[in-house]
Amino acid sequence: MKRRNRKFLILGYALYVYLLIKIILFKYGAVDVQVLWRQLHSVLEDPGMIQNRLAFANFTPFVSINRNLDRLSQPNDFMNLFGNIALFIPQGIFVRLSGKGSFLTAFLFSLAWSAALECTQVLLAMGSFDVDDLILNVLGGLIGYALCKIYPQPVVLQKKS
Repeated sequence: MKRRNRKFLILGYALYVYLLIKIILFKYGAVDVQVLWRQLHSVLEDPGMIQNRLAFANFTPFVSINRNLDRLSQPNDFMNLFGNIALFIPQGIFVRLSGKGSFLTAFLFSLAWSAALECTQVLLAMGSFDVDDLILNVLGGLIGYALCKIYPQPVVLQKKS
């Protein structure tokens, strides 16, 4: 990959990670590091907040997915189901475009980012852990990778000198 293309890929990936964090942790609100700091401080003062978050966690696969499928006409359920997939499609695309990633790499990167964000939600008491989010996020990453595999990068024609 040319150096310039690599820089654009890295810049694009950084922007993607920023948007991922913004959407998952801040739920479309403004990104505010002070909010994260205050949440961390609150959790450190009262570790019971983590237990409270874990009480609402879903560790059973397909519970949320089935609930969302049953209520697809509800905007929140539709967005939860397809949004979790769509959010991670770029992850798979970036793995494929990097030229160093395999299907397994796309799987592992998607799983790692998803697990890190799910755990961060619990640790900062800003959401709850849902194993189904992991499943949907990984599915999204694999879809993104597969799309790039099916529709390979366009070949840029070089000018002959």
